[in-house]
Amino acid sequence: MSNSRSVLAFDYGTKSIGVAIGQELTGTANPLAALKAKDGIPNWDDIGKILKEWQPDLVVVGLPLNLEGGELESITPRAKKFANRIHGRFGCVVELHDERLSTVEAKAELFEHGGYRALSKGNIDSQSAVVILESWFERQYG
Repeated sequence: MSNSRSVLAFDYGTKSIGVAIGQELTGTANPLAALKAKDGIPNWDDIGKILKEWQPDLVVVGLPLNLEGGELESITPRAKKFANRIHGRFGCVVELHDERLSTVEAKAELFEHGGYRALSKGNIDSQSAVVILESWFERQYG
């Protein structure tokens, strides 16, 4: 398997969906603008535009789990459905990745670099997508 693929990550949420792009070669990711969602439903045209612009080889969707690793009945099935829809609508290869504590880590990183001003919802969600993607890279190659 080539390790020079580009990978797009989504941190699914019912109001906001964080987005990040990364490269397997470097194992690093950068946040993109978060997308708004209405009761968990994104604007699929916006998702399509991001996929067309970045043309990722793989999409990683954060899988919300509780600290014990179990599913959260309110959000885990919706994140899985979101991942399945990306695959179904756009034909992308999609993987789910454990996102436990990604928001906590994202907030800490943002605060460290920009203080409270950096802690907007969109920033947090896209930084969470960065954390998810970099964690996915570590799991693959760490």
